[in-house]
Amino acid sequence: MRGSGEVAGEKGGVGGVVEELLSRMETEPGPALALGSAPPRGHVAIVTGGSSGIGRATAVAFAQSGVHIAFNHHDSGQESRQAAEETREMLRDFGVRVFAQAADVRSPDEASAFVEEARERLGGLHILVNNAGVGRDRALWRMTDDEWRSVIDTNLSGAFHCTRAAAPHLRAQEFGKIVNVSSVHGLSSEFGLANYCSSKAGLIGFTRSAALELGPSNVNVNAVAPGYIRTTELTDRVPAEMLDRARERSVLGRLGDPQDVASVILFLCSEASRHITGAVIPVDGGYLI
Repeated sequence: MRGSGEVAGEKGGVGGVVEELLSRMETEPGPALALGSAPPRGHVAIVTGGSSGIGRATAVAFAQSGVHIAFNHHDSGQESRQAAEETREMLRDFGVRVFAQAADVRSPDEASAFVEEARERLGGLHILVNNAGVGRDRALWRMTDDEWRSVIDTNLSGAFHCTRAAAPHLRAQEFGKIVNVSSVHGLSSEFGLANYCSSKAGLIGFTRSAALELGPSNVNVNAVAPGYIRTTELTDRVPAEMLDRARERSVLGRLGDPQDVASVILFLCSEASRHITGAVIPVDGGYLI
């Protein structure tokens, strides 16, 4: 009967297996070290709701990295059209190709047509950022059917419509990055946000399901969960006292900026994050701690 020391030292024993694994690590090449935290230049990204706020900051971050950009906006009047045009010109200043279109992601047909035309105009598709979102805050017993549907249909169904349209192309080329913009309110609820919290929690579930289904095709699907981020929509919609409470609750003692979220999205769309999928990354200054 062999002693334990003899087993560990023999070829084929525990020690032999470890030695063999170590020798393989020395001789077999692994994946190249990803040095950059931005997508490769020349890739094509779609950013929904890209004319303002987090969407605009994300589109600008991509353009600065040499990524061609398509973005949509919801045409709600002259102000929305002007914001879209300003964003378009801002992106063109970086020397990338830009395609912008008014499209309602709540409509399966409009979402699909936008994705297809963006891919054709820009010569491919590598990245999809589902950012389009709205809020219609109200106590649930006072919430109307329209206030419920508009938030669910935009924030959750819109991401589904665009992902479904993009998936065949990403699967065929066996490469792609999808980032869904959820919220801390998809992880922790607050009064008056039944529709918003439901949509953002659903988006987290959708992220994990999509990661599972698209992973075999080398498509990474992740989500970011921003806290209170200083955008025009936030400051127009949320009372000042609530923003003060959010600032106090943040362990960093501040609200975030759109660029804080865009930087994480940029990382999730780079090869530095090649082994991350199905993850939800809070960008909240410690709001949830």
